[in-house]
Amino acid sequence: MSININQEFPKEMKSGAFKRQKSVFRNLISKNNRFKPEPNRYHFYLSYACPWAHRVMITIGLKGLENIFSYSFVDPIRDNKGWRFDKKNNYIDTLNGFDYLSEAYMMMDPNYNLRITVPVMWDKFSNEIVNNESSDIIEMINSQFEDFSTKKVNLNPSRLNAKAKHLNEYIYNNINNGVYKCGFATEQSIYESNVNNLFKSLEKIEQYLKTSKFLLGDAVTLSDVRLFVTLIRFDVVYYSHFKTDKKHIYEFCELWRYVKELYSFEEIQKTVNFKEIKSHYFQTHDKINPNKIIPSGPNILELLNK
Repeated sequence: MSININQEFPKEMKSGAFKRQKSVFRNLISKNNRFKPEPNRYHFYLSYACPWAHRVMITIGLKGLENIFSYSFVDPIRDNKGWRFDKKNNYIDTLNGFDYLSEAYMMMDPNYNLRITVPVMWDKFSNEIVNNESSDIIEMINSQFEDFSTKKVNLNPSRLNAKAKHLNEYIYNNINNGVYKCGFATEQSIYESNVNNLFKSLEKIEQYLKTSKFLLGDAVTLSDVRLFVTLIRFDVVYYSHFKTDKKHIYEFCELWRYVKELYSFEEIQKTVNFKEIKSHYFQTHDKINPNKIIPSGPNILELLNK
């Protein structure tokens, strides 16, 4: 059973506009905190379909930390109870045996009444949610697990902090969340305002990338991870499903060059699952796509490999 936008996001729809909820669990990992950076201690609840969870998967890969965490993946088709596990289709909670991710949230707070989201970082030692905010999680993966990383790269150099912070806020407000503001708008004027702002922002990044290989220079940073997860979904989902159809990403010279460059990283490419991405969006939002038809195109893999 799927659900419509107002049912799925009842507290995030305000006068025809989508305003994303804030994450609740924001504990931090450090050697000085109760939650310490240790191998085999943390479990991630993730989805290949979700861009916020995708951030975490990419960061783990770029840092070479795949083997120090454990993972459970939810079914891309979300129903009226939220993200679920489906043994028949091999989506299994290998740690707690939950049927729905909501069970993890209810363990933390029986009165929790906000939307159930991924990613979730779970502490196997104390049996609780550490954090469900992807921005926090990718920062901690980058900075707190260096002792266990097989790839000694810093994805958030301190010398770039001020510039990165400004850029991250711009990308989140106007592009990451911007596509959702377009897709979930229920009034024409709100949609038009949001779609115009989205493409204005994409054009700004297009111009920016004319003088920079990646967002902050010649090396990949967390800012690139944040932007990539939206751009890689844009043409296959957002363009049609969220009506962000003024222009494909592959029609932008620099943005498409940038997407192909990032996709060429093995650590990134193996985290991209177009089948799950399309299944999730086109089969979950009844109000947007009531017949749940999944488009056959575009053949984005062919374009990426040209």
